[in-house]
Amino acid sequence: MASRRSVQVYLDLLSQPCRAVHLLLSCTGIPHTVRTVALRKGENRTPDFTKMNPMQKVPVMEDNGFILTESDAIMKYLSTRYDVPDHWYPRQPERRARVDEYTAWHQSNTRPHAARVFILEVLLPVQTGSPVDEVRLVRALSQLEETLERLESMFLRRQPFLCGDDISVADLLAICELMQPLGGGRDVLQQRPQLQRWRTRVRSAVGDAFDRAHAVLYAVRERHAAKL
Repeated sequence: MASRRSVQVYLDLLSQPCRAVHLLLSCTGIPHTVRTVALRKGENRTPDFTKMNPMQKVPVMEDNGFILTESDAIMKYLSTRYDVPDHWYPRQPERRARVDEYTAWHQSNTRPHAARVFILEVLLPVQTGSPVDEVRLVRALSQLEETLERLESMFLRRQPFLCGDDISVADLLAICELMQPLGGGRDVLQQRPQLQRWRTRVRSAVGDAFDRAHAVLYAVRERHAAKL
């Protein structure tokens, strides 16, 4: 019988979903190899990568010939396929449904609203050479504040993590998005003690892997600060 090779993941760690996948792999010890795909260099548009993912997006996972895209799907597959602690994606139906509930909500709330702040404050000014559009930024921050309020009142109500008493893939997806505006020097949780405490719990649960995954983002923050 042919032996299984390690999981191959194609990532750019400036991407929030890629960092979430990277954190899960680091925390669970699933044997894997990271293949870096530099989006800024257009490496996601090469013929070989496009063959794997016609949408030309990261992350992509390849597990013994099985190719999967989308961070949510990848993380849930890995948590189900491999022998990892149950809390990452619980088998018990009600607990699993809570994780699914958050990750469905995440795609139209936490993800776009936090990302929009980073795009307006960091990416667009770099790409266009234009100053930050303050009107659009104020609107984006207002939308993000509504999302942060929901995170506190709906998901962190009376529990330490988004979906219960222990960390799950939901927390990894959320924290990576909420860290992204830090690339422009903005801590969006600064006025949110409840979410700050949650962030501390996530960092503690993840350990040193947290800063390793975010090293690229920290470098962006330093370069951005140097230009101010």
